[in-house]
Amino acid sequence: MIKGILFDYGGTIDTNGLHWANVLWESYQRNQVNVDRDAFAEAYKFGERALAIKPIIEPHHVFYDVLFLKVEQQFSFLKEKGFVLQDEAIRLIATECNQFARTNVEKAAPVLALLAQKYPLVMVSNFYGNINHVLEDFGIRDYFQAVVESAVVGVRKPNPQIYQLGIDQLALSPQECVVIGDSYSKDIQPAKSLGCKTIWLNVKGWDEADTDFKVSDADAEITDFARIADSITNLG
Repeated sequence: MIKGILFDYGGTIDTNGLHWANVLWESYQRNQVNVDRDAFAEAYKFGERALAIKPIIEPHHVFYDVLFLKVEQQFSFLKEKGFVLQDEAIRLIATECNQFARTNVEKAAPVLALLAQKYPLVMVSNFYGNINHVLEDFGIRDYFQAVVESAVVGVRKPNPQIYQLGIDQLALSPQECVVIGDSYSKDIQPAKSLGCKTIWLNVKGWDEADTDFKVSDADAEITDFARIADSITNLG
């Protein structure tokens, strides 16, 4: 019987299953940033590492700030590779992608509100030390009993220990919890290794081919965040 729910954030709540690399790449194209997909993929990875290692993002930053700093790191990498880029595009991409995230969070909010009336919810996220402020800015922080953030606890997905910390916040057994996330390798597999039930929001991954697993151990598979409540009911 499900008694508690653990949510991934990025790529789950804020994009309805789209990997953030896809969202940013599409924005690059709409804003005529003239780089090829392989170069962008390298820049994306560089930016993720830079934000994880350097104290660039501060606790008070909202999601627009995260996006601006992330794209700024990507542009810096691409310029060193010889690409000629206009810095104004950083603001345009950050603004566009922030609005995309806000729209998806607004659509997800009624689902979270409904679930929070029935279950305790915990957020488990690889993030930069400011996720509480991001959730508050987007109006959904109060739905979560606790937040487990990689930059704060010192453990990152796919290490199952970060999900164990979330389970501990619920004071439940893994078998009484369901984990919901968009990444098979970073959410579903570590959660299953602990004994949790899992719901895989399987829409569109990136270079890890995270949507191409031929055999899935997920207890349920959905393509729309709005289907979560029904899936949890079916799991019991």
